[in-house]
Amino acid sequence: MSKSWIAVASAEHVRIGREVGVMQICHGKLSPLKRIKPGDFIAYYSPSEKFQGKDRYQSFTAIGTIKPNDPYQIEMKDSFCPFRRDVRWAQASETPIKELLPKLDFSRERQNWGYQLRFGLFEISWHDMQIIANAMNTNLFLNEQNQVSVM
Repeated sequence: MSKSWIAVASAEHVRIGREVGVMQICHGKLSPLKRIKPGDFIAYYSPSEKFQGKDRYQSFTAIGTIKPNDPYQIEMKDSFCPFRRDVRWAQASETPIKELLPKLDFSRERQNWGYQLRFGLFEISWHDMQIIANAMNTNLFLNEQNQVSVM
């Protein structure tokens, strides 16, 4: 059975990942990526527009499914070698979280709902993923067996 996840990164970093079909979590750490399996659903939440930004963007910025391969490491500039996973990103609209908070299991009636975002990755219910997908006007459709089809 597939799982549903929320990952956290700035909107600018998520957009770069969408363009190349990948995701990174927690500045490229491997261990959180190992928790995610092929076929799992991922939605990115972006608290800010820019990395370490002070703006309050607070939106879902990408949604997709994990492709069937393992995490892998790449070399970037300045000896930065993050781990990544390949993702099949769905066409979707970036969507503010504010109106969804009363509807989502992980945030409903919780003043400190944002605490779990500090970990960079957390599992959510299928119900929450479906609400997020619908709000993002995505072509990612989920059925009750938690299976995905892209239209």
